[in-house]
Amino acid sequence: MKKAKLFVDGASRGNPGPAGYGFVIETEDGSFEGCGYLGKSTNNVAEYTALIEGLKKALDMGVKELEIYSDSLLVVKQIKGEYRVKKPHLMPLFEEAKKLLQNFEKVSIFHIERNRNRRADTLANLGIDSALQEAGRSLPEEEPAEESPGPTGQGAG
Repeated sequence: MKKAKLFVDGASRGNPGPAGYGFVIETEDGSFEGCGYLGKSTNNVAEYTALIEGLKKALDMGVKELEIYSDSLLVVKQIKGEYRVKKPHLMPLFEEAKKLLQNFEKVSIFHIERNRNRRADTLANLGIDSALQEAGRSLPEEEPAEESPGPTGQGAG
């Protein structure tokens, strides 16, 4: 039975703000890393997206037994059923994660300290940085405005 550890993290620079996600899957055969950019979103949406994308990839890799590690206590407790999902925009993400989890034979989920989740955190921030850098490159440089005399006289303003 193929076993794996999945480390997930989301990042948001503002709430909402530019958001990204990252995940790391470690198996006996090696590891896989993924990250992405969500646009303007919240940290909780980014956390759930990291979990969902990591679960999809683990299924693609044939993983049957999975240990999940997240530094988001909220997501861990919601997935475990210890907290209910209160925010309507999180419900579809929660439901998708729960549906994906049913495809594994054994799943454990753990809350870990942020410093133990450093690689997933770095990937989440990389998702943001790459997208912002690309957006900056794709924006045309501003041309200097032409000087115009502007309106004159009593009717100006």
